Amino acid sequence: MSEMIVLSNGEGLVGMPVAAKMLLDKESSLKTVEEGIKQVELSPRVTCVGLGGTPNLLREVECDAAIMNGTTLECGSVGALEGYAHPIVVAKAVMEKLPHVFLVGKGAARFAKEIGAEPANLLTEEAISNYSSWIKKNNIPENIFKDKDLSLLPYANLSANENLSKGTTIFLARDSKGNIAGGTSTSGWEYKYPGRLGDSPIIGAGLYVDNRYGGAACTHTGEMTIRAGTARAVVAYMKKGATAEEACHDAVDDLSALKRGFIGTVVIHAIDAQGNPYVISTEKTDTLRYCIWTDVSLEIEQKKPVMVD
Repeated sequence: MSEMIVLSNGEGLVGMPVAAKMLLDKESSLKTVEEGIKQVELSPRVTCVGLGGTPNLLREVECDAAIMNGTTLECGSVGALEGYAHPIVVAKAVMEKLPHVFLVGKGAARFAKEIGAEPANLLTEEAISNYSSWIKKNNIPENIFKDKDLSLLPYANLSANENLSKGTTIFLARDSKGNIAGGTSTSGWEYKYPGRLGDSPIIGAGLYVDNRYGGAACTHTGEMTIRAGTARAVVAYMKKGATAEEACHDAVDDLSALKRGFIGTVVIHAIDAQGNPYVISTEKTDTLRYCIWTDVSLEIEQKKPVMVD
């Protein structure tokens, strides 16, 4: 059994080397999660997080992030934040500097400015090109992002497509003291209705950690994990004595009970209090990977999640 572990989804690969080094240097799991996610937020190759993230219907990059400390159960989140390089840093500052847990939109941006967060234009030329192609393909007015009087409702469901990105990056870590932390960051559903929040910034849906029992974080269809309270459910099942594997399967059963609404893929990443990992996808696909590092292997490995039959 490993003492220290970092678990992320495939999008988190670019942040794994920094995270692994931090744990080896005896940094806290909380700092490890933050720094690992910061690396992903800076990578334009990850098109569902930070720089290079896919915009909404109005060609705006709205970012969400959350972080949670399993030692104290403190947490912080931001949603629909525009114009800042590191939403995870702003989320952590919410946790540490405010009596609140969650800031969104203009309030989140105001707070980011007040703490001196790094401003950034996250919309890349590649993202603009992809957006323009999608707009044209779906016969959407080319001036949709300029015309404030144009209704977006007729186009809101066009992005409800499994082939479009609904990705996130998630990190779960357990440090040398046995403390667990978790974090998420995302630019959200591609070409979403402005202001849409998925599960990533919602504590209990996309993220939950508790030193006593373990932690969980989810990716893909956040609308489902919000309805099922998936991350908190996984930890609650472990509290009742389930292994990480059993807890994840119980949470998948909860998801299968959802009726109507948008139904898609969900991937659950979990570790128990001892750092034993388990990752499961509700759909079979050859492209999914997760990343793992432990102080036993001392190597960053990419593995396939368990697929639900």
